[in-house]
Amino acid sequence: MASSTAPSPAPDDGATAAVSTRIVRAAARLLAEGGREAVSTRAVAAAAGTKPPAIYRLFGDKDGLLDAVAEHGFATYYADKAARRPEGDPVERLRAGWDRHVRFGLDNPALFALMYGDPRPAHTSPAAVAALGMMRATVHDVAAAGRLAVSEDLAGGILHSVATGTVLTLLDRPEDERDTGLSATNREMVIGRITTDEHAPGPAGPVAAATTLHAHLDALTALSDGERHVLREWLERVAR
Repeated sequence: MASSTAPSPAPDDGATAAVSTRIVRAAARLLAEGGREAVSTRAVAAAAGTKPPAIYRLFGDKDGLLDAVAEHGFATYYADKAARRPEGDPVERLRAGWDRHVRFGLDNPALFALMYGDPRPAHTSPAAVAALGMMRATVHDVAAAGRLAVSEDLAGGILHSVATGTVLTLLDRPEDERDTGLSATNREMVIGRITTDEHAPGPAGPVAAATTLHAHLDALTALSDGERHVLREWLERVAR
């Protein structure tokens, strides 16, 4: 005789997403209040009003949950920036982007350490990739304006590594012992190294000239695709 008890229906996607969001937000609160050690599956489940098996089912393990927390924090912070294309002097936008990055790290130390303190190339956050892409887009605008003194790749790498290192250095000190001028000093040293004077009559030297032309390659419709490809390789070699 068939059983009179039907199997429980699986939760629909909306219900699953709601539980997932509740868990991530609970984990983010625990992370902010007590650091990574506070984010145990038992504590998160209790804070989210669910059971530990739900965390394993949705995120695989604690590392998967922490990845989701990092993604949530980064995506929330950069959501308004991605909605619009910024305008104005691109070099000043680099300064503003640096200051936002540093302020975000100092305001969210546990989250920042989670995102940048334990790099895992195979687990790069999509939100972190998007944020890095936004910075690189500003670097491209600097190049297109004829004011980038190094290649776009090198400029992006320098900006990201020094700004992130600045935050981690500041976080390593008690708040009342931090050097308040460190970030601005590093920012100006970097920007002074990778950009040229806005009052200069044109790109300063062959590297800046190559970088500027490289930024405008797609607009050179007088060249064929093959010619642009060869020119791109030449310009990148000069910029390096």
